[in-house]
Amino acid sequence: MSITNRTRSWWALSSARARLTAVGAAAIVLALLATSVIVWNSPANPVNQAIASISNQPTAMDKVVKERNSLLSQVVALQKQLDGSKGNLTATKVQLAEIQQQLWSAQGQLDAAAASGKPAKAPTRKPSGSAVAAVVSAPSKAQILNPTSPYFGLYTEQAPFNFASYDATAARIGSAPNVVGYFGGWDQTYRGDAVTSAWKRNSLPILTWESRPIGSGNGQLEEPDYTLPQIIGDTAAGVAGRYDAYLHQYARDVVATGLPLGIRLDHEMNGIWYPWSEVDGNGNPINGNRVGDYAKMWQHVHDVFEQEGANSLVVWIWAPNIVNNLPASHKTSAYLNGLYPGDQYVDLVGLSGYLRPAYKQDNDFTFDYTFGSSLKELRKITAKQIFLAEVGASETGGHKAGWITSFFTALAKPENRDIIGFSWFNLAVTTYTEGELATNDWRIESRPDSLAAFAAGLTMPGSRFVLTPN
Repeated sequence: MSITNRTRSWWALSSARARLTAVGAAAIVLALLATSVIVWNSPANPVNQAIASISNQPTAMDKVVKERNSLLSQVVALQKQLDGSKGNLTATKVQLAEIQQQLWSAQGQLDAAAASGKPAKAPTRKPSGSAVAAVVSAPSKAQILNPTSPYFGLYTEQAPFNFASYDATAARIGSAPNVVGYFGGWDQTYRGDAVTSAWKRNSLPILTWESRPIGSGNGQLEEPDYTLPQIIGDTAAGVAGRYDAYLHQYARDVVATGLPLGIRLDHEMNGIWYPWSEVDGNGNPINGNRVGDYAKMWQHVHDVFEQEGANSLVVWIWAPNIVNNLPASHKTSAYLNGLYPGDQYVDLVGLSGYLRPAYKQDNDFTFDYTFGSSLKELRKITAKQIFLAEVGASETGGHKAGWITSFFTALAKPENRDIIGFSWFNLAVTTYTEGELATNDWRIESRPDSLAAFAAGLTMPGSRFVLTPN
């Protein structure tokens, strides 16, 4: 028996059945393969689900883009909120400024009425919850212009709005000043509270009033919105000055407050470092100004105050810079005289003068070197009394104490009796002065010997100062 026959008989009774069995097995295999293919390609297949899950996961870049877009949306929303808040804040500040101005004006009218015995006009808005303050008294303008003793004043960080530094310096000196100097810009309304605060302490307030925004830097010459021609206007052509409405309101508020003050309008006009100066050392216009404009501007402002009845309360102080370090063209008598508005527009003349660290070889560190030639020029122009409106001395070089002694010695001399006082710039600052950026400690108490020289100078033999102990 062959091997073939033995094998067939092992699993099939005949060759026909064997073939049928083989075909069935093949069909089963094919069915299983088809089922596997269907299952494998089905979305429900766990493997396919896993692959789809992996492929649907965001990449790192996708995450970054999504987070960036989310942050951008937040920024846009916050910017809208900020813009809205700024608008509301601006409106609130304007309202508060208006209310504060009305409060000062109303209080000024009450003070003035109490002093004169006349009934006060009813304020447009009555301050809520505030009692009427004690009457603040002040000398007349005539008395201010003819003091019984010279004035001693200070500029400090915040006075007359806050007197902490002012009082601290006075305590070190041992004598109370009777003038307080401060600065204001033409973007600010009149501060009746400052004037009232000063007179509550029997101190004359002197405002250095600059025709530019208060935040402008000293090195900024160009102020296109504040040129002298714009302030003056053109009366012949019927063009009002750009700031006439502002000036009229300012003057009305001075009258409403009812207390006198000094105004040093656009000081150091003979220099070349402020936007109200006319020309530079080469004759080129500064800030669009023309020769002759400064005096016209001063007269215009004075006329507005006259129309509002404010000049009975304002001591107008015309105060150039000392001529020592000016360009040659600006040192002449003719140049300075061309800036003078006339005796009928000025109450006092003054000077800004400092002992500066940039010394010339001929400087002997005395009062006469600093002020002598400039005082001669002032006295050529007018017989008005003189107030040294801004004074200071640097420690650089070690000459400050000696200069201070010379300063007081000179003030005691008979030839300087027309000098009715001074105001010391008691600050340490970095700023443009006479066109140069410098850091100086001008304070009286900058060194013990400087402080001692100052205190001794106020009381030296022949001194005309009558001082109140601090």
